[in-house]
Amino acid sequence: MAYYAGVDLGATNVRAAVADDEGDVVSVHRSNTPNGPTGIAVTEAVLECLREACDAADLDPTRIRAAGIGSIGPLDLAEGVVDNPANLPDTIDRIPLTGPVGQLIDSESVYLHNDTNAGVIGERFYSDRNPDDMVYLTISSGIGAGVAVDGQVLSGWDGNAGEVGHMVVDPRGRRTCGCGREGHWEAYCSGENIPKYAELLAEDAGNLDTELPLDDPDFSAVDVFEAAGEDEFADHVIDQLAHWNTLGVTNVAQAYAPLVVYVGGAVALQNEELVVDPIRERLDDLVFNNVPDVQLTTLGDDVVLRGAIASALTGGTGDRTNSVV
Repeated sequence: MAYYAGVDLGATNVRAAVADDEGDVVSVHRSNTPNGPTGIAVTEAVLECLREACDAADLDPTRIRAAGIGSIGPLDLAEGVVDNPANLPDTIDRIPLTGPVGQLIDSESVYLHNDTNAGVIGERFYSDRNPDDMVYLTISSGIGAGVAVDGQVLSGWDGNAGEVGHMVVDPRGRRTCGCGREGHWEAYCSGENIPKYAELLAEDAGNLDTELPLDDPDFSAVDVFEAAGEDEFADHVIDQLAHWNTLGVTNVAQAYAPLVVYVGGAVALQNEELVVDPIRERLDDLVFNNVPDVQLTTLGDDVVLRGAIASALTGGTGDRTNSVV
């Protein structure tokens, strides 16, 4: 039997998995992502995580036929590295990935993607429908998308296509994104920015009757969603988030014409009725062409890891008809 590997490199955790030639996971190992001192430390953590996953499957790493990697960005695909990752310390300038992983498994078949592209590859492979035109959208600490059009996963020349969270949804630019630009979707609806947006809406409201702890330094998006249905102002915030999310998905639908949009990320996964359902309900009023089917991801928190496995199995495409088995 042939075996394949997937790696999910995040700013907090590294996970590696071994799977069989059907894409069924045999073993998984998880560790913390080091905060330095350099990118080489992160590379070593990835390699050790992969070794441990192979050990748990009772396999020598050289028995792995191919590996896929879903990673935080930005990426330099030509070099096979993460280049100056935004969510790790500045001392971590470059994280070599494809070369070291290829050496470990003794294979040139190593496929590197940003995490959302890995997500759409995973959805393509594991979905019952396996459509050629689809999007995986994550609404989490940030917002991003992996896009497949006519059966091709859009990577971009540098591997960083799909940064839809930095589409402008508010031309007034009332919120400044973490990237420093104004009016971006992510500045309103990501988990990191929802509390700040709620504070802005509270300023607009003037005298406000709310139980939300707006002045608490620990005030978070969780507080907003937990107060839904019991706090009028929390409901107003959630309604405004639905507005911006629907505009964002409308832009994605008009740009890429997907048949289905799978939505993942912590904000969506933990609040489907408050985040995903309103997009479904409002989209028909805004989309000019085909209205996509909007669904919660079928792969939960494992979407990037499963996508990395699917990439290894299909030569980086997620298309089951392109299996390299």
